[in-house]
Parts: sequence; structure tokens; C-alpha cells
Amino acid sequence: MIPAWVDGRLMPVGKLEVHQRGLRHKAVSVFVVAGRRVLIQQRALSKYHTPGLWANTCCTHPRWDEEPAACAVRRLREELGISGLFPAFVERVEYRAEVGGGLIEHELVDIFVAEAGEDLAVQPNPDEVAAVRWVDLYDLAAEALRCPETYTPWLRIYLAEHMERIFGSLVAGR
Repeated sequence: MIPAWVDGRLMPVGKLEVHQRGLRHKAVSVFVVAGRRVLIQQRALSKYHTPGLWANTCCTHPRWDEEPAACAVRRLREELGISGLFPAFVERVEYRAEVGGGLIEHELVDIFVAEAGEDLAVQPNPDEVAAVRWVDLYDLAAEALRCPETYTPWLRIYLAEHMERIFGSLVAGR
């Protein structure tokens, strides 16, 4: 069950139902960065939406009574085997996007950024992640424009509409 708004009231709703109905719901996204490079993940082929597409380091829905920061740390560990990082909250954004199969993500997202080295130990959970790679932020933004079909809708939205707000100093120091 994830926190979603039904008739203006926040309540726990099953994840699939949330996406089938396109309900506005809480989410958490994390970007792990090393200088201007960003760790991205390719979603596992077994995911029920956007399988095989590239996304930010980690994205998820908090549990009903879970704080966003705790959720970010938990999912870094569960999806990528990353521990010892404590992402900092940087922005809250809302978006709505079709993700295929009649499913809709309508998320109010707390976005976190964590600084790490490219030598960071990463052990992807194969049920969640097919691959990971480090990529320069500007190369990523350009590639997402050139080949949008290989990236999740939310990553494309973050890069096109919120890059400066999310990556602040990385963008300013260009």
C-alpha cells in the first residue's frame, strides 16, 4: 500500500490500483552523483511498467507511514545494495505521465541527491535493476532528447523541466 489521494483524502492504496486509476500519489526519487556524473539504472525486464528503460539512480513509493528520507535510504539498499549514503532533500515536483499498458504515474515526488565516488560499491538487485552506469549529466540530458524511448517518462521530465532545481550547483558550475 502506498500513500495516494482519493477524493482529496490521503489514504493507503495498492500500487497497481494507483497506477491503473492514475491517482496522485507520493513518491521518492534519488540521484547519486560523482561530480557531474550521475548513476542511472536500467529497470529490470520483469517490472510491470517501463521495463528495460533507463531511470534515475533509484525511484520508488514510500510505505504508508514512512518518511521520504528513510525511504530513499531503504530503496538505495534494496535496489542497488548501496549503503552508507544519506541523500539530501533538494526538491519536490509533481508530474503526470502515461507509462504504457494503460498505466499512469501521477506523482508528488520528493527528490534527493547524494554525492559519492564512481568507485561506490553497487550490487543491483536483479528483480529491480538490469544494469547501472555512470553518465555525464549533460550527456544524459542530450541523450534523453535524442532517444526518449530508452528513458522513463519521469527521468525525461526531471531533465527537461527540473534539471537546474535538482542539480543546482552542478548546473551552475557548467
